[in-house]
Amino acid sequence: MRIRGAIFDVDGTLLDSMEVWDSIGENYLRSIGYEPKENLNETFQNMSLQQAACYYQTEYCVTLGIDEIMAGVNAMLKRYYFSKVPLKAGAAEMLEWLRGNGVKLCIATATDRNLVEGALERCGVLHYFDGLFTCSEVGHGKDEPHIFEAALRFLGTPKAETAVFDDALYAVRTAKEAGFLVAAVYDSHEKARDEVRLLSDLYLEDLTQIYKLKRLQ
Repeated sequence: MRIRGAIFDVDGTLLDSMEVWDSIGENYLRSIGYEPKENLNETFQNMSLQQAACYYQTEYCVTLGIDEIMAGVNAMLKRYYFSKVPLKAGAAEMLEWLRGNGVKLCIATATDRNLVEGALERCGVLHYFDGLFTCSEVGHGKDEPHIFEAALRFLGTPKAETAVFDDALYAVRTAKEAGFLVAAVYDSHEKARDEVRLLSDLYLEDLTQIYKLKRLQ
């Protein structure tokens, strides 16, 4: 089995950034002078940013407008991505090895394009990728295969020889059911790690484990 194409997730896979998403709701609220009275990460888990902004208004009586709240959250995220969020250990070396072995690379992410491009450019790895697909641009989340199929069409590689690198159970399941190779990546924020491991064709405890990929080449 040879990998000819690779589709990479970003948060929790290439970037050590899940802590940002786990805390952004509470951090933003504190930044405007309100104290959270609950675990906002759990509350916001299935909400859009606009829905979260409405929640701030109704549950915390935030007097700012919806657009102003959304702009504030996005500005905070931009500061994190453009100046703080680090690559996971071994990410640059793995990307270099894959490109050096003729593997075509692109990104499939739920995070906004400008945040991803800013972080990966700062970390010096954006140039490894020929394409970047976001869920908002494709119009579907990773609970459906559309973003992976769009990336596959762009790469032009056989599906059976195209690996999806992701840390999240729902994305791993979607890619596997759609017929892709799955290279799952450990992240401490994914609680269903045993299930992720069982579903994957290759499980990477971290991105320094290039030797596992070498077995497939």
